[in-house]
Amino acid sequence: MLPAALLRHPGLRRLVLQARTYAQAAASPAPAAGPGQMSFTFASPTQVLRPGLVVVHAEDGTTTKYFVSSGSVTVNADSSVQLLAEEVVTLDMLDLGAARANLEKAQSELSGAADEAARAEIQIRIEANEALVKALE
Repeated sequence: MLPAALLRHPGLRRLVLQARTYAQAAASPAPAAGPGQMSFTFASPTQVLRPGLVVVHAEDGTTTKYFVSSGSVTVNADSSVQLLAEEVVTLDMLDLGAARANLEKAQSELSGAADEAARAEIQIRIEANEALVKALE
């Protein structure tokens, strides 16, 4: 779960549980793509999402921006898309200052990692916080 320190309004807990609407994705081949980097030209209709920004375009023309922690995207036979995300929050719920502080802390801890498992965990934190900072800037 996203740390409460990253939420601007931790008491609100307005986490998006489920939203069904239409979305568009740009084409850019990648086996594990970030949001906005989907490519559905290969045999498998499913791709893994890394942490990043997802923009949902509603039928009425409005757009909503979400930060997703991870998940998968599946393209169905009728060309509809199903996006399953582990955790989703709207950008207004996140704090850029906290994300930057967490990124700096993780980067400083990387050199002192005791073993490969700890190093991998810290690297995941770095990648997630880099994606948060990029989405919020």
